[in-house]
Amino acid sequence: MESKITSAPVLGVIGGSGLYRMGGLEEIQEYDLETPYGKPSAPIVVGKLEGRTIAFLARHGFGHTIMPTQVNYRANIYAFKMLGVERVVSINACGSLREDYAPGEIVIPDQLFDFTHHRPRTFFGDGLVAHVGVADPFCADLSAQLLEATRQTGVTTHVGGTFIIIEGPRFSTRAESNVYRSWGMSIIGMTAAPEAFLAREAEMCYAVMAHVTDYDVWHTTEEPVSVDRVIEILHRNTQIAQEAVRNLARSLGEERACGCGQALANTLITERERISPEARRRTALLIGKYL
Repeated sequence: MESKITSAPVLGVIGGSGLYRMGGLEEIQEYDLETPYGKPSAPIVVGKLEGRTIAFLARHGFGHTIMPTQVNYRANIYAFKMLGVERVVSINACGSLREDYAPGEIVIPDQLFDFTHHRPRTFFGDGLVAHVGVADPFCADLSAQLLEATRQTGVTTHVGGTFIIIEGPRFSTRAESNVYRSWGMSIIGMTAAPEAFLAREAEMCYAVMAHVTDYDVWHTTEEPVSVDRVIEILHRNTQIAQEAVRNLARSLGEERACGCGQALANTLITERERISPEARRRTALLIGKYL
């Protein structure tokens, strides 16, 4: 079902492994959108939560049919942009690379290391060049609000740490896992990149709620990571994730207190007269206000 949206969602939620539906949504409408970058992973579900309009997208499709490298990250973020979403919370499964970040706990990371190799990382190219700053890839303001909303659930929640993103779909070897630890990485996953970078290009606030499902494979006294173990923890944490989103929806302010909404200012380096009509059309939603 699709109709004209009456008010822009105050929050977009991207559900990862194990979270394919957002419980508690009322007055639901589904938007099956087509973007200049193709179709998103699934129709976007928009509804009311705590009286606020929320948009939800299943990153891997309903029933988890899309592996990490094949997710159309550009279409997912662009579709949120089409609906007027300005703030995005990503819910991710992750492995812990630290003893003190234990399975069942949650991490709100503050840094990102992209170790993927086969994914389009930008909306730009094909005759239009922009260099966007991502020194701090997660919105500090939204992350702080997400931290508070998550801690209100009573679950142990850690703030800070570097999230390394690998290509997948396989899990790491012990050698790789130990190298990532030696680099100072805190948690490991497969989907926050290029999602965070695309959200920045779309001038959206972006924060991650990372659910620790295992100790990867470096921890020799624990069982190696497995799908069964990941799903077990995620099913246990589904209620926590939904409660945290509900808390955030209730407390989220109307105005953003950050610079994410001007992330593209002074980033376009291509001479304006050399931007092709096709490039202008494809990125109009992103750069129109700067041309």
